[in-house]
Amino acid sequence: MRNPPVFDVDWVFGYGSLIWNPEIEFEQAALARLHGWHRAFCVRSTRYRGTADEPGVVLGLDRGGSCVGVAYRLRFESREASIRQLLDREIPDWEARVYQPTVVEVRLGEARCVQALTFVADRARPSYERLREEEILRRLRSCRGRRGANREYALNTWQALEAHGVRDTRLARLVRRLLEHDARADGADLDPFETEGALLAGATNEPDARPQADAGIAPSTS
Repeated sequence: MRNPPVFDVDWVFGYGSLIWNPEIEFEQAALARLHGWHRAFCVRSTRYRGTADEPGVVLGLDRGGSCVGVAYRLRFESREASIRQLLDREIPDWEARVYQPTVVEVRLGEARCVQALTFVADRARPSYERLREEEILRRLRSCRGRRGANREYALNTWQALEAHGVRDTRLARLVRRLLEHDARADGADLDPFETEGALLAGATNEPDARPQADAGIAPSTS
């Protein structure tokens, strides 16, 4: 198959850059939980956050656990165009794809569940990588691609989740270590307890964070 399948869905689930840069038209956005998958830096990036010579690393949904992200209800009049736009963005080359587009069930609030399109890491592809934390940090610090520095991808995702009250302790730990490295490089005095407190105050493991029915995310005006 040289082209992605057609998806007839009203919702899209974002867990990484789609949270802070959706680039699609939508009429509603809310925090949602996906069971059976967790957010992980497990996808090699040679286009957006790295190059073929210096591959970066981006988030994918990997098996197990759960993940809190943002579900977007697409506008009916532009739904098909938005889905095509997402597929072009996440899978610009179907033969060399790094994600598998998948329709999943996500939970909004305590009771309502919807079917949503999302992009899971494809373990059958060579782009799937299970990296040690030190290697993830090395790539985040040094790699850059068409959409900018790898570190900014991680920082933007962490900041967007924090803004919506979602505590991802694994991502927060990576960000803390990135900031500590920056401070040492600048010769600044850094209190590790102060840094950890700023990042992790009130934090819980992501599987225990409860999604809100209304995340306070404004509808798209594009």
